[in-house]
Amino acid sequence: MSVLLSSDTGGVRTLTLNRPHRKNAIDPELWSALRDALTRAADDEVRALVLTGAEGAFCSGADLKAVDTRHPLDKLRALNEVTLLLHELPIPTIAKVDGVAVGAGWNLALGCDLVVATPRSRFAQIFTRRGLSPDCGGTWLLPRLAGPQQAKRLALLADMIDAEEARSLNLVTWVVPGERIDTYVTDLADRLAAGPPVALAQTKALLDEGTGRTLREALTGEARAQAVNFATTDVPEAYAAFAEKREPRFTGRWYRPSEDSSCAKQ
Repeated sequence: MSVLLSSDTGGVRTLTLNRPHRKNAIDPELWSALRDALTRAADDEVRALVLTGAEGAFCSGADLKAVDTRHPLDKLRALNEVTLLLHELPIPTIAKVDGVAVGAGWNLALGCDLVVATPRSRFAQIFTRRGLSPDCGGTWLLPRLAGPQQAKRLALLADMIDAEEARSLNLVTWVVPGERIDTYVTDLADRLAAGPPVALAQTKALLDEGTGRTLREALTGEARAQAVNFATTDVPEAYAAFAEKREPRFTGRWYRPSEDSSCAKQ
């Protein structure tokens, strides 16, 4: 059985970590499968991505029992590649968390744009309990989301926290009943997949870059992004849909004023 399941519904791709006997702990095979799947998601016509785990757990972190003879630096390069691929995807990403998300597993969830959890979800930066320090972007993500003091508390003490506390710290976007999470995430992903893909990609990039920019730099970036947006058919389609009182049909295609224009390109 595959350690990573992939399924498409409309423009939404769902990746399911599938090692339930280890609470979906990630071994070298699963890291490799994630790398390949995230690379394909960036190239395929996917409009939104959901990352989740099989059978009542999201991910219990890296599998420390897995046999891996590589040098630790080589192992971490593999983790870093997956982390960057997930974070830099131009499409919206959702972590659907039911059960535990600890260590690298929690940081993969935090690397998604939105996190949906259930009351039974539990989170921990488990690393110091194992004599390790955080990886998979935890030291970059936690201070930006929860602030430096809470980030230090979570990373230094490795406390296990519940979904409501995680939400209060801006580490979970929504907490929904377990029986509703599938429907909730499906509806959310469908909304994102129906959105204007170029504008969503521009917006995601601007927000990700914004914390490291001055206001002047952010305004310059916004102006450039808006110029890209106006070069798509989605802007006139949005205006037409508003006038006609209907839902817009966004495609992200490049806007061509006329098919016979000498400047028109595919």
